[in-house]
Amino acid sequence: MPTDCCLLVSIAEQAMARIEGETIVERFAVSTSKNPSSCQADSFGTPTGLHCIADKIGADAPPGTVFRGRVSTGQLFSEVPAEAATANLITSRILRLRGLQPGVNSGPGCDSYDRYIYIHGTNHEDRIGQPFSGGCVELANADVIHLFDRVRTGDLVWIG
Repeated sequence: MPTDCCLLVSIAEQAMARIEGETIVERFAVSTSKNPSSCQADSFGTPTGLHCIADKIGADAPPGTVFRGRVSTGQLFSEVPAEAATANLITSRILRLRGLQPGVNSGPGCDSYDRYIYIHGTNHEDRIGQPFSGGCVELANADVIHLFDRVRTGDLVWIG
């Protein structure tokens, strides 16, 4: 079912557009997977196809908050020890995606929701605009907070 707002993610362009009706209202630079795109479990590739926003997590968290297991650690990424900060952390907000195409990005061996595929902030904002993630779609922290406030659960997301 079409939604009033949808997101289009271009892996080739490392960009996302937010569309309302038939109008692109804004664009964001993103980082998708450093591995080739893939819907397969354990591929660490960004899954393609039609998704929806299943869960919105972190509404009241301060910018830069680090999440583990979709729960705030209570730390900002600037407070994380240097050795832990080398990892690609999930920060600020989480939009958890659910695949809508059975056998493609939904179901056994390919399920985006079960793979914990998100749109989220990162502690490596300098790498936005180039492939770097472990499969998620990453944005600058200010951008993911801005986007979080403008989308709803159920909104469609096309990744291609």
